[in-house]
Amino acid sequence: MTETITKKLNDYAWARWTALILIAMMMLFGYMFVDVMSPLQRLVQVQRGWTPEVFGTYAGAEYILNVFGFLFLAGIILDKSGIRFTGELAASLMFVGACIKLYAVSDLFAGSGLEAWLNTWWTSMPGSAKLAALGFMIFGCGCEMAGITVSKAIAKWFDGKEMALAMGLEMAIARIGVFAIFSISPRLSEAMGGDPTVVVPVAFCTVLLLIGLIFFTVFCVFDRKLDAQTGATATGSNPEDEFKISDIGKIFSSKLFWIVAILCVLYYSAIFPFQRYAANMLQSNLGVSATTASDIFRWFPVGAACITPFLGSYLDKRGKGASMLILGALLMIVCHLTFALLLPVYPSKVIAYAAIIVLGISFSLVPAALWPSVPKIMETRYLGSAYSLIFWVQNIGLFLFPIVIGKVLTLSNPGVAEQIAAGVEGVSYNYTASMLVFASLGFLALLFGIWLKAEDMRHGYGLEEPGMKEDK
Repeated sequence: MTETITKKLNDYAWARWTALILIAMMMLFGYMFVDVMSPLQRLVQVQRGWTPEVFGTYAGAEYILNVFGFLFLAGIILDKSGIRFTGELAASLMFVGACIKLYAVSDLFAGSGLEAWLNTWWTSMPGSAKLAALGFMIFGCGCEMAGITVSKAIAKWFDGKEMALAMGLEMAIARIGVFAIFSISPRLSEAMGGDPTVVVPVAFCTVLLLIGLIFFTVFCVFDRKLDAQTGATATGSNPEDEFKISDIGKIFSSKLFWIVAILCVLYYSAIFPFQRYAANMLQSNLGVSATTASDIFRWFPVGAACITPFLGSYLDKRGKGASMLILGALLMIVCHLTFALLLPVYPSKVIAYAAIIVLGISFSLVPAALWPSVPKIMETRYLGSAYSLIFWVQNIGLFLFPIVIGKVLTLSNPGVAEQIAAGVEGVSYNYTASMLVFASLGFLALLFGIWLKAEDMRHGYGLEEPGMKEDK
């Protein structure tokens, strides 16, 4: 009887794994929306006049508000107001931003007075791209806020339990969204008959974001009950241990924080901006349709989704997190060099599939080891702010590199954008220079991974040690 009374909700496996599924589904739908237009780059160029530079600016817009301060605010909101309030706000922002973007690409916007006004300034960027970028900015605020909220929620619900496995599974579920959207987005664009359209895929993902908001609301019921059992406040900590603004200075003064943050920005800048251009890169190098290119690239997250939970379990029981970061960076370098130098010379689908799957394995190694390491180096009371500041540094790269790649692609392919926009057949981009940029980011990430392991060996932060305190 005593054991029944003292047992908390997250001590029950069914409860903590149900909570994980609810928040992971919100992130799944968010990831789907992020890449819903990635397989349709050529389509929006032909129909809406979005050149590679315009597409890169739109893609980078997801992170603009985060870079210029919102993620600071998000972390403070999370540590001050708690997981439930912050998650509901994040899911709502994602849905609102999605609705704006949906309107921007719809026929209702085309030919409207708003489009005419938006076309009067910054004429190199169409009005539809400007409004879509605004919606993507708002969505991006919610998506990044949701990311740090989910990380802190998992740290709370799986403290002393299968934390790395849980974080790995959450990432695996979310990445299935990338597989799903690369599979269905080109097909949804053609589902209504007639000319292909970007409206149907965007509308489909917008509805999913509304469902994600509902799922998180259900999670809040679980989380409120857990807090009632533990006597915790909404922030999940005792009042005397709550976050203070001055704690930001403590985070920024940590050398290990900066090593992790810069490693994060380098690695993720070689992954997420790559996803925006990957389908068109394969389409150009292999000479295949957008649907076929998307079908090849969709296997990228599957490798990550399948392996990440096992890596998380290994980290919980055996450790070796810093070593995994180094291996992940090495694999990424090999893959991007393959896309840059080998695939253009030998346009083989077998090579493309192999590189995509290995890149997916790399993408499982780094995040599976990186995020469970943060609670080992940061105090719980400002863990949310630590995650948010790491995400902020990451967002600088995610904001800049889609734009950089768009410019590199344009400069290394003079006149190609104009020919594609004019509907000239058989014209494609050369992605060698762009892929070399991504490979260089992987090399820098490797150096920071080695530095991180050296610091762990010198000071004993426990990054190579198992995460589980005991089996439960």
